[in-house]
Amino acid sequence: MTTSTAAIPTDRLRVYRALAEAAAREAGALALRRFLNRDFEVEEKGTQDFVSAVDRDCEILIKDRLTRAAPEVGFVGEEGSRDFGDVVWVVDPIDGTSNFVHGLAYWCVSIGLCAHGRSVVGVIYDPVANELFSAADGLGATVDGRPIRVSAIADPANATLAVGYSYRKPIDTHLAALGRLLAAKCVYRMPGAGALSLAHVAAGRFEGFWESHINSWDAMAGLCLITEAGGRINDFLGDDGLRNGNVILGCTPDLEAFFREVTGTPG
Repeated sequence: MTTSTAAIPTDRLRVYRALAEAAAREAGALALRRFLNRDFEVEEKGTQDFVSAVDRDCEILIKDRLTRAAPEVGFVGEEGSRDFGDVVWVVDPIDGTSNFVHGLAYWCVSIGLCAHGRSVVGVIYDPVANELFSAADGLGATVDGRPIRVSAIADPANATLAVGYSYRKPIDTHLAALGRLLAAKCVYRMPGAGALSLAHVAAGRFEGFWESHINSWDAMAGLCLITEAGGRINDFLGDDGLRNGNVILGCTPDLEAFFREVTGTPG
């Protein structure tokens, strides 16, 4: 995996981060209005996989804002845009759609920027809590402008792992990992929005997040946030994770070895 981001100077990264923040806030405001008014139709894309008209409307809005301001950058979105390139926006207009359509207030807008095989900008906006998580390569991670760091908890018995579930992997893989967690007295939560859970790892609210398979639009922003907040991530973008998705583990440094062992996540 290429590690150089020399093609994007720091001042340009700041511009891209600001563009993502503005687009996330605007799309989040639109989604929140529709969420509160229950003003949308819902379709089922697959097993426990929903899409609403709001998802599509928000992706159109975000794509318009970002591609107008930065036409040199490709755009990949959950709801259909697939313009891959060396530098590309990777967007989930509403992560946690199942929560969204059921009226549960745990969902977000996620905008990541992938450059030459690395996540270099990560912006996640939680409209319900009105919290903006933001990071850029080498510039740190913040929530609403305040610096954030991953949790300092080092004992699994005091830790909480946020967990997602994918039907793309065997059920036994998931259940075995949960059993090993509980045997170590480590509790878990399944909040239902991977991107927002990754943001909460970066902010020290969870000690880690794991899912046996997740798409890049759910993970890209969180990868940058956790790295810039001092955390650890697995090689999500290896094996063409940008296009195909991959297993994801984002966590604190002190608990990385433990979480890798119990979840069976490779480097």
